[in-house]
Amino acid sequence: PLTVPTSPMPDLASLLELEVLDRDLFRASNEPDATKRRSLYGGQVAAQALRAAGMTVPAERMPHSLHGYFLRPGLIDRPVILHVDRDRDGGSFSARHVRAVQDGEVIFSMIASFQAPEAGVTYDAVPTRGGGEPEALMSRASALLIDVREVTPTRIGDGQLRHSDRLWVRAAATLLDDPLVHACALAYVSDLGSGFGQVEVEGLAAGGPSIDHSVWFHERVRADEWMLLELWPLKAGNARGVYQGSLRSRSGALGAVFAQEMLLRHGLLPPEMLERMAEYLGVTPSE
Repeated sequence: PLTVPTSPMPDLASLLELEVLDRDLFRASNEPDATKRRSLYGGQVAAQALRAAGMTVPAERMPHSLHGYFLRPGLIDRPVILHVDRDRDGGSFSARHVRAVQDGEVIFSMIASFQAPEAGVTYDAVPTRGGGEPEALMSRASALLIDVREVTPTRIGDGQLRHSDRLWVRAAATLLDDPLVHACALAYVSDLGSGFGQVEVEGLAAGGPSIDHSVWFHERVRADEWMLLELWPLKAGNARGVYQGSLRSRSGALGAVFAQEMLLRHGLLPPEMLERMAEYLGVTPSE
């Protein structure tokens, strides 16, 4: 079977470099700390799928949306193979379908659309609570390839890991001056946190596995500079929860809005699992 390359993954830009196996067929590597997780980080797979799709469209066309389903947990000891179908190339838009495969099974299925540059009026009514200055916040250790400063802290509470719903993020190393790479980096960080992490309702889980995820890209922002990620819950029921989120540059430019549905099955995590997750996220169990 295929194995993951053993060389270390130095930065996010390297994670987004895909090996071309054939026309519309790519192989991606996993993050160096992926083995500390039970499954691959969903943002990694989504970002790599978007990069694969972007490598098959005209260079001037940038992603404006993606819609993906997380179908199976990603295996931490296998590379991800990305199959791209060229659904359509129109006069202004290109549509692509990407299947992320491991051991012959689809783990992630995504449709992405790309648009050629076009002039239009800008309007922004997406709410924001602001996040102060990232330099005034304590840096949090991260096993991912990003810098993190949390406005609302990730903590252990009621036997659950309660993720932040507002945090500053950026790629830990400088990215290429390629807008596609920065869009993929936005997709990478859009799977962070939980829209229900700070919601304390009896019997309601604070988070869980991602089921499906949608991102709409707007202003071009640099993902290697501080971006404010904000999440807000919408609805929970039937062991599922839907929340929305946004990513803004430090100057307030809206880079992306997104929506995610996650599995919310309430149940206290075993202490050893909480401890392992807290260590991975750089959070002490006493917090």
